Amino acid sequence: FPTRRSSDLELPLVRSRSLGRFRLHALEAGIQRLDGGAMFGVVPRPLCEKRIAPDERNRIPLALRCLLVETPDALVLIDTGIGNKESERFRDIYGVENAGRPTRLEDALRQLGFRPGDIDIVIDTHLHFDHAGGNTLRDGEGEVRLAFPRARYVVQRGEWVFAHLRNERIQASYLPDNFDPVMHAGHFELVEGEQEVVPGVRLLPTPGHTPHHQSVLLRSEGETACFLADLVPTAAHLPLAWIMGYDVEPLVTLETKRQLLGRAQREGWLLVFEHDPRTPWGRLAPGEGRPLLVPEG
Repeated sequence: FPTRRSSDLELPLVRSRSLGRFRLHALEAGIQRLDGGAMFGVVPRPLCEKRIAPDERNRIPLALRCLLVETPDALVLIDTGIGNKESERFRDIYGVENAGRPTRLEDALRQLGFRPGDIDIVIDTHLHFDHAGGNTLRDGEGEVRLAFPRARYVVQRGEWVFAHLRNERIQASYLPDNFDPVMHAGHFELVEGEQEVVPGVRLLPTPGHTPHHQSVLLRSEGETACFLADLVPTAAHLPLAWIMGYDVEPLVTLETKRQLLGRAQREGWLLVFEHDPRTPWGRLAPGEGRPLLVPEG
């Protein structure tokens, strides 16, 4: 596959693998750079910078990795990156590199032979700008419209409500142009709790980062994968106490990670990382102690 170069990363635009009868495609929708201290919370810089080195502005590079899932029943896209609507100032602050036609996400879909109109379901793990920004796009006339015009968009009802609280702690992460037009167009489906979206694709509430954050569990022919989203944004965040400063309920995150990672280790799940700058997926080695990831190609 072709690669896209940035000052920090050179990654294949698409990496693919099978999961039973499913076909999984890790789509590199660009990168962003966020403050290393915010990304690692209470973890001291001498420890976390060994895992992901910061730049001169103390920002670390983070993938904007989305997952396209080909199932026998539907074409499902999990998260949509940042999109193309934000200002140059915004892009500079957050170190965004995702230029394409109109963004790198659509370029990745074309590499696989798909168009945005082919997507049946979009799952938003939550509505932060780096996960739901590509739900919509700004067209050549400056109008905001749906990026995936046929898709049913799925998010937890509680996340929808939380995104509209507009309090000072969270409002910078929730940009209404990323999700309100989807609702106005009648394409949002608000769900509550764990449920199957299509056979083998199950929403799994994983609270902590936000109160109604969800991960996505994929099962086919005895194989299981989990798209972790911001529960465990990078492989460096596998240790239980390595929790982002962005999490609004860090102690809830801790217990959610404990339960999910324990289950993933026992059952041999494939774990999919949304923000890891190098590693799209891997499995936890069996055994006690600190989780050890075995990356897979």
